[in-house]
Amino acid sequence: MEDISNPPFRVVCKDNGADLMYTEFISSEGLIKNGSKCLKKLERFEEERPVGIQIFGGDEKKMALASTIVDATAPDLLDINFGCPVKGIVTKGAGAGVLKDIDRMVRLTKACVEATKLPVTVKTRLGWDDQTINIEEVAERLQDVGIQALSIHGRTRCQLYKGTADWTLLAKVKNNPRIHIPIFGNGDIDSPQKAVEYRNRYGVDGIMIGRAAIGNPWIFREIKYYTQTGELAPPPTVEERIAVCRKQLLKSLEWKGPVTGIYEMRGHYSKYLKVLPGSREFIGRLVTLDHPEEIAEILDEAERNYTGFEIPRMMVELVNYHENCSL
Repeated sequence: MEDISNPPFRVVCKDNGADLMYTEFISSEGLIKNGSKCLKKLERFEEERPVGIQIFGGDEKKMALASTIVDATAPDLLDINFGCPVKGIVTKGAGAGVLKDIDRMVRLTKACVEATKLPVTVKTRLGWDDQTINIEEVAERLQDVGIQALSIHGRTRCQLYKGTADWTLLAKVKNNPRIHIPIFGNGDIDSPQKAVEYRNRYGVDGIMIGRAAIGNPWIFREIKYYTQTGELAPPPTVEERIAVCRKQLLKSLEWKGPVTGIYEMRGHYSKYLKVLPGSREFIGRLVTLDHPEEIAEILDEAERNYTGFEIPRMMVELVNYHENCSL
């Protein structure tokens, strides 16, 4: 979720039912060196709370120092990323690269726990590959050094995002009598039906959603509605989609200013509007404009153009499916 789950995006997710959110992951080395990009990622809007700051790294001393820096910004918790499969992270011995050395994973985690007063959580994967699936051992050992919750993506690092996430091992971790911390499941949850089915079948304490929320922050409220009623909530209306575009743009301007704020928002318009027939024209104009007033006028025009249009649920599901498959 790098360059996606920034404060403006998290705000609209919070508005639509997300209970707890994490920042984009932040390099421990970048924090120590006062890197401007890393320091910027520490920022969040007050209405996001509860929110956790997520860090990554492969050096115990640097991870501990980064934890104290995070602590000083007073988030609600600190999260350690041992799950990112990206080659540039893994080759540095960070993210999912740590899965090759469980002893080092434990030492890194312990260093962070001891360096901060914040609750510490961990996000990880089943293992490095099919021959080194060790999530049950990892869960016990990380709990023993003090983490407060564990989120597990049901794939190995070598799978990246291919194939189907295996939640059966998540159930084994959750049912382990030694485990008393919350266990959250992640991987392939892209609908309210699947969220409820997986939670009931595998017994996890909660669901973590990433890719399925891109252009679809309503998924959180839809899951809650389905959980409570057993029925699917109506898809977001055209007006709701455009309202979210407006709010995310305003928050982007507030966070990054009139130049970068507009630039960073450009990638989001198509995510929200592509389910509308003929929306390519509006999206094409939105991504070329440089002034908030002009963008607001195009959004107003789009809203007038689609007044009364009901988006078929099948179209929404189809677009979301292809969006998730392409990431």
